Amino acid sequence: MGKKIKSLSRVEGLIYISPWLIGFLALQLYPFLASLYYSFTDYAMVGTPNWVGLENFITIFKKDREIWHSLKITLIYVAIAVPLKLAFALFIAMLLNLRVKGIGILRTVYYLPSILGGSVAIAVLWRFLFSGNGTINTMLSWFGIKPVGWLSNPRIALFTLSLLAVWQFGSSMVVFLSALKNVPAELYESARVDGAGSVRCFWSVTIPLITPTILFNLVMQLVSAFQEFTGAFVITNGGPMKSTYLYILKVYDEAFKYYKMGYACALSWILFVIMITVTLVIFKSSNLWVFYNDGGGAR
Repeated sequence: MGKKIKSLSRVEGLIYISPWLIGFLALQLYPFLASLYYSFTDYAMVGTPNWVGLENFITIFKKDREIWHSLKITLIYVAIAVPLKLAFALFIAMLLNLRVKGIGILRTVYYLPSILGGSVAIAVLWRFLFSGNGTINTMLSWFGIKPVGWLSNPRIALFTLSLLAVWQFGSSMVVFLSALKNVPAELYESARVDGAGSVRCFWSVTIPLITPTILFNLVMQLVSAFQEFTGAFVITNGGPMKSTYLYILKVYDEAFKYYKMGYACALSWILFVIMITVTLVIFKSSNLWVFYNDGGGAR
């Protein structure tokens, strides 16, 4: 009788998780394995994939110079967008952690950009704001400042694009806010008794205690930045002079512009390896700067 009950419980459990399980197998695992297979083929999205072995990867490393340019641009974008986004998210989280009237409404308002920021409509709005005769240049003209080529100047176009990622700080801010609320108030009181000011409390109390959260946000935002597509595609389409030609734009062009799906899959797997490598390096280095309540981490 007991065995039958356990068997029924397992069946019921599988039924309950079947929607997620079907979605995982059909929408995640199968595309993941299929892209690995296609990366070794010459596949134009129509017809039968033609097995070419390592030819796609050989072409990437020996013949395709554009890929290295797009990778360089992507690394610069990540180096700009991720630190700025995390710093701004932490700054806003600290402001929203203050006990003032109406703080709940302010927290909701500050989270809205995270919900709307990744949409095509917001990307179009961003392009309008930073265009030659857009809102930003109009406001600068009030102070006698000449129009700036935010999106037409190759030197600053990537930075302008990075600001859109910084504007989407809501999710990181919420995580930081949760971490800040878990910092014991007694530690701040003890630090002030020892003569520590606000800046000293921030660096010696706040930062060490939220380093696990910093690690989490850092990894999540790095993965997101490496895969950035919507803003670069809608706002600049890789221009001007391919100064914003991110890696994912290269993958998109190869797949849907030149119909080289096999080659695009090979590019995607290289990006996957890069992200895994960067993530592993960060986790490996976390022993030096991340503190945990159980005493593990940095020493």
